[in-house]
Amino acid sequence: MIARKPLRLVAVLALGLGLGACGGMTENQRATATGAGIGALGGAAIGSLSGNAGWGALIGAGVGGASGYAISSSRQR
Repeated sequence: MIARKPLRLVAVLALGLGLGACGGMTENQRATATGAGIGALGGAAIGSLSGNAGWGALIGAGVGGASGYAISSSRQR
């Protein structure tokens, strides 16, 4: 139980740094990152059912990022 506390602290710090880096993004960049994040979560969930959450997250991030960029680009026109 004690060994997990440093890991949790590192995870919270990494999440905070990652979210803090989104401050100066354009709308396209923000939509791409959001799509990639949502896609990675969905892909990991679906991939875990087949026993390969890593590949599912990777594929989901790619598809989600591309979709987020495409939707954001079409809205700006």
